[in-house]
Amino acid sequence: MAEREHDHGSGGQGSAGGRRNGQGQRRGREHVRVAVIGSGFGGLGAAVRLRRAGITDFTVLERADAVGGTWRDNSYPGCACDVPSHLYSFSFAPNPEWPRAFSGQPHIRAYLERVTDTFGLRPHIRFNSEVHSLRWNTDGLHWEVETATGALTADVVVSATGPLSDPKIPDIPGLDSFPGKVFHSSRWDHDYDLRGKRVAVIGTGASAIQIVPAIQPDVERLTLFQRTPPWVLPRMDRKIAAVERWLHTRLPATRALRRGLLWGIRELQVSAFTKRTTELELVQAIAKSHIRKAIKDPAMRARLTPGYRIGCKRILLSNDYYPALAQPNVGLVSSGLKEVRGSTLIAADGTGTEADAIVFGTGFNVTDMPIAQRVTGANGTTLAEEWKDGMEALRGTSMAGFPNFLTIIGPNTGLGNSSMILIIEAQLNYMTDFIEQLDTLGGKVALDARASAVHAWSRHIQERMKRTVWSTGGCDSWYMDANGRNTTIWPGTTGEFRRVTKRVDLAEYAVLRAPADRAPADQAAETAESAHAESTHADSATAEEAHA
Repeated sequence: MAEREHDHGSGGQGSAGGRRNGQGQRRGREHVRVAVIGSGFGGLGAAVRLRRAGITDFTVLERADAVGGTWRDNSYPGCACDVPSHLYSFSFAPNPEWPRAFSGQPHIRAYLERVTDTFGLRPHIRFNSEVHSLRWNTDGLHWEVETATGALTADVVVSATGPLSDPKIPDIPGLDSFPGKVFHSSRWDHDYDLRGKRVAVIGTGASAIQIVPAIQPDVERLTLFQRTPPWVLPRMDRKIAAVERWLHTRLPATRALRRGLLWGIRELQVSAFTKRTTELELVQAIAKSHIRKAIKDPAMRARLTPGYRIGCKRILLSNDYYPALAQPNVGLVSSGLKEVRGSTLIAADGTGTEADAIVFGTGFNVTDMPIAQRVTGANGTTLAEEWKDGMEALRGTSMAGFPNFLTIIGPNTGLGNSSMILIIEAQLNYMTDFIEQLDTLGGKVALDARASAVHAWSRHIQERMKRTVWSTGGCDSWYMDANGRNTTIWPGTTGEFRRVTKRVDLAEYAVLRAPADRAPADQAAETAESAHAESTHADSATAEEAHA
């Protein structure tokens, strides 16, 4: 990892645009330059980049009592990453000691703890400080933040809550009266012993295919409720040999080469998802062969074979999922859970199953992130209200009417085949340049994404989305919102995303200044400039991206 940084910063109060360090008070509240929400990969990465930019006047607001984000919350049996370890880590904090090609949850969480300590982030983190509300103060050009441990104000807010943080449990009639144990995969109850129990697993997503083989040997009976079968490919996992770890430690170039190869292969795969979807037929044939090797019963194979093109939903990786389903104590219900009657679970096809425990592997609130309900912008409306017809953000980061508010892993930044850390680091570049632009402008200043720029960016993304496998593959996935729009996935390479988020284009933003900082002539000039930009920007804002 990188060298430890020691300066935790202190000092006096300063302006929104020109102050880099120092905490102060504003209207009786503690004031910080930047407030970061969340301490997963996005939040910790933001904290490191702020420190490296010389900004120490920031705080990280974490609702839990430890760092780690989704890798803290998801501790279910078998939990592991489906992205190779050497690609699923920060470029500025490489880990030559990854024990496996695909790391498990304990190793990834330990990595994030080390990042926190290596870069001296703990003094900046406030644990058990869930954000209850964020409200933009138009007169003061700052955010008013209410948390579980008190209130503060901030010039800039970076929301790194992530889309996989708030579990989704479907509203099942009778569930409240179920006499057994019920929990979501991301809120695993480790005090409840599943041994000898009749367990129902609801869902067949990335978590469920890891849970099923992990608990199958211990339970009396496992029933999997499968509404739609996933495509599953072999997981090319193995222990990383001691000599490899030695080489990666002593010769960093070997580590960089390994990461570069992993990245390059996945960049080459992108066109099959976004432009030439017929190329996925070979991958689909491999997945079918994977089913045949483990499932000998033709009827069972048919129930486990998806009817949509591979890639339309998230492709899953597992070597033991199908073998677990073939065990005599496992039953497959090819239908979703419809109703609970006492300890009997009724599927949509009428099948009844007795259970002592229900484990929901039903995903998260991705296209309707709960944090959006807590953020009130300059127009007095919440982000959730602004997003009622679908999420959209300029370059996946900024929303119109929410000045100095940046989101990490925002709309259309997700990936279907590579590491989200690459996307996060690209957005951190954008965040750093955003704050540098505030410094350059000077005084008490804010940047508000122009509605025309946001809409033009969103139209451009949705136009590109039309020919992708996520739109043409014939499935209904969690990538889609209630209106049938894919507001989750980035339809390009990570290299392209890094290019389009390298710099902040001030033409895409309105520059806001407090009245006291603006001369009358300046106000008139800015008003005229704003009107001109709004009328012309919609047709030109994404000219560069249109030819990418």
